[in-house]
Amino acid sequence: MRPFKQLAGQTAIYGLPSILGRTLGYLLVPIYTRVFNQNDYGTIILLYSYVSFLLVILTYGLETAFFRFSQTKKNNNIVFSTAFISLIITTLIFGFLSILFSQNIANVILYPDNKDYVIWFSLIISFDVLSAIPFAKLRADNKPKRFAIIKFTNISINIILNLFFILLCPFILANYNDSSLASFIKLFFISGNLISYVFISNLIASFITILLLSSDFLILKFQFNFVLWRQMIIYALPLLIAGLAGIMNETLDRILLRYLLPSDISEAQVGIYGACYKIAILMSLFIQAFRYAAEPFFFSHAKEKDAKILYAQIMNYFVITVSFIFLITMLYIDIIILLIGKEFRVGVGIIPILLLANLFLGIYYNLSVWFKLTNNTKFGAFLSIFGAIITISLNFYLIPIIGFMGSAWATLACYFSMTIVSYFLGQKYYRINYNLLKITGYIFLSVCLFFLSKLFNFELQSIRLIFNSIILLVFVAIVFFIEKNGLIKMKG
Repeated sequence: MRPFKQLAGQTAIYGLPSILGRTLGYLLVPIYTRVFNQNDYGTIILLYSYVSFLLVILTYGLETAFFRFSQTKKNNNIVFSTAFISLIITTLIFGFLSILFSQNIANVILYPDNKDYVIWFSLIISFDVLSAIPFAKLRADNKPKRFAIIKFTNISINIILNLFFILLCPFILANYNDSSLASFIKLFFISGNLISYVFISNLIASFITILLLSSDFLILKFQFNFVLWRQMIIYALPLLIAGLAGIMNETLDRILLRYLLPSDISEAQVGIYGACYKIAILMSLFIQAFRYAAEPFFFSHAKEKDAKILYAQIMNYFVITVSFIFLITMLYIDIIILLIGKEFRVGVGIIPILLLANLFLGIYYNLSVWFKLTNNTKFGAFLSIFGAIITISLNFYLIPIIGFMGSAWATLACYFSMTIVSYFLGQKYYRINYNLLKITGYIFLSVCLFFLSKLFNFELQSIRLIFNSIILLVFVAIVFFIEKNGLIKMKG
């Protein structure tokens, strides 16, 4: 029971800043989808999609390589400093070139009048990349509380600044334009371009984060070991390919929506798709928190005699959790959908598809333990490329026919296919006896209960919510009945 408590505790701590911060950040979704129209919100979604690609490229798998080599080296400070110096050099080159050619980049991404966006994002990306290894070191050193505090500070600053620039400043200028406070605000705030302040808020938060982390790495003696760096790069490059293909699976659909749909509706479609994607936040938050805790956990327990049994049990309880999240989101979707603006709710049909897609993505992350522990990271690259081919092919085929609904189905097909292929490869190279009957049974049960809830059309929302709550209790009761013997044995 102890390893489960350790993993659950670290998942909670690593996930706490994201969960609390994103919960507070969820306040921004109703604001964004009410302050910005579909096109403007689509611009925000698109630009952050480009950022996702660059973050993967500029960290080039060194975060996972750091975990791997810090477990095998007696002095993990040399591993840290080697990885960190590598990122400093490549980030400085990126930042210099991005700012130098900012107008050219703005032209390429179809925002020729906004080269300032490129400059701001090059700085945001640089700060975020430089914080990656210090954050990884906090996880490797088992300092989840400090990790959580800094993460939460970053998110809180970003949220507060968004509220200040997007709501408070326009309110003061509209109602107290002749006041001294309004005169002060006019020194740094330009009304009419609120999108800019979404990015400026992020930039300030990222800068403060790297300052907070500086106390963790400035005290260290920096050394660069070329032999170690070469070993880390060899290990990390397949992860870079996997990460790049993976980010294609996660965000390329937004970019393709922009280019494959008519220009007069493309950004609006991206905005609707991006807003409805946010409804899957509970699933995404849990998976993100689990990943933060699970990666070092899997490595640290790899040499134990019962490691494979432990990994199988973790998978079982993981699937129970994500199935529950899927069900609770869809059973109360009538309430949850109110978080986004009315004009964005036309995309509600993609939400169950995207939830299931993220569910399989979480299972895939669990399965990925086999190629990370056996140093077969090349298979991670192959699997992600395989998924990217499915993503690109289906998006090109489906988007012109059914718009953003095609992107949702492509995402589900991608992650489901990757999960299936990874499972069979894993059984060959690092066999883990997962309980497939339980895993598939819980997913199937949650989907069936969701469809059961759709069969009955109650006129009163209160009656529908009571009925759906009973369905949720049925799921919990069935899971408890199946798992109670195992839980009793574990406690014993």
